[in-house]
Amino acid sequence: MRQPEEIPDQEYEQIVQRVCAIDVAKKSGKVCTRVPHAATPDRRVSRVWDVAATTRAVMELGGHLADSGIEKITVESTSDYWRIWFYLLEAHGLEVQLVNARDVKNVPGRPKTDKLDAVWLAKLTEKGLLRPSFVPPAEIRTLRDYTRMRVDLTQERTRHWQRLEKLLEDSLIKVSSVASTLDTLSTRDMIEALIAGERDPRVLADLARGKMKAKHAALIEALTGRFDDHHAELARMLLDQIDGLTRQTDTLTTRIEALIAAMPAASASHDEHPTDTDSGHGGAGAPAAQAGLPALQRLAEIPGIGPRGAEIILAEIGLDMTRFPTAGHLASWTKLCPRTIQSGSTSRAGKTGKGNPYLKGILGEAAAAAAKTDTFLGARYRRIVKRRGTLKALVAVARSIVIIVWHLLADPTTRFHDLGADYHTNRTHKDRKTRQLIHQLQALGHTVTLTPAA
Repeated sequence: MRQPEEIPDQEYEQIVQRVCAIDVAKKSGKVCTRVPHAATPDRRVSRVWDVAATTRAVMELGGHLADSGIEKITVESTSDYWRIWFYLLEAHGLEVQLVNARDVKNVPGRPKTDKLDAVWLAKLTEKGLLRPSFVPPAEIRTLRDYTRMRVDLTQERTRHWQRLEKLLEDSLIKVSSVASTLDTLSTRDMIEALIAGERDPRVLADLARGKMKAKHAALIEALTGRFDDHHAELARMLLDQIDGLTRQTDTLTTRIEALIAAMPAASASHDEHPTDTDSGHGGAGAPAAQAGLPALQRLAEIPGIGPRGAEIILAEIGLDMTRFPTAGHLASWTKLCPRTIQSGSTSRAGKTGKGNPYLKGILGEAAAAAAKTDTFLGARYRRIVKRRGTLKALVAVARSIVIIVWHLLADPTTRFHDLGADYHTNRTHKDRKTRQLIHQLQALGHTVTLTPAA
């Protein structure tokens, strides 16, 4: 008989005497408080009422809950409707937790009403059975709004470029087959000339700059088409929208840089002077001479992550890594590790889950870029892709990047240090590898004789 295993409770798994739960809707919320009975302390009393989802009503509710001595408030994450409740009650000095609707699903066999849902949510809260979701502090939420808007506008600008390319194809202009992209200076000059009324393909081809001049003959053929006035009008509209979106994204970038520069935790650390010059055995080691860079620059040193990618990562996970006790907790929250499903002697891996689309998007781009490099991350991708496929290899590399990010943000003096593409090769047990290869050849019917190299 095995010895019993002690599993410690999480911080949120504690009995709370005075709690409140809010079942959120668009126009109102069903509020339920559970407190000890005034005459019989071992009994509980639930009170349920409706509160309008307006600033004044929620602030009045916050005052009432504070006067009642409510210790914890649970809000269900329903669309964006939870924000007014969470932000205003948090600003009132109350302890508020946001929970995933999947974690508070009512047990089957009971009626489904807002009142019963609020009571059930309050009962789960008082017994510490709810796992709170990660909600960053106000300054990170502001930064997140700017970075997400920039991502959305950049995607919208890409869609406009695609519409412009379809318009050119409709006019039989094949310049996108010769130029790498439509947003080059040469291509932009040619499109502007077409809109202005120039139709001679030789004159249009003479607008090429730099390396495009060597493609003069191909440009003449590509610019020979049927571009008419209605194409010119639509192209003008698309270019104006593209230019407007470009100006807006530039404004957002400037604002994002200012917000990050104003955060003390994102600035360089000048108070610490580490003396350990060993870069360690992990992907995040820091010689003393390299310490003290801002968080943004330290993240940008990771292969595949540029300045904009680092800004998105900071906006999505914040700078305070105490919210994630270990790097594994951050990887799990990011949904970059498979769900473990174990029953009896059978253990298998489930799906990774959806996660944060903005964070997973930039990590996927970083993993794809890192996979092409001659680094530890690139070698990791090439080792995994042979047996697991492209998608799982990219997820594995993205998870490694998240682990590195956690270590860099958890210790402000840490710097990224690449382990090298030959990290695993240098740690291969030669005798064991030799035996494995011999067994494989013998299984194929070969007799193996080894001769040591000179």
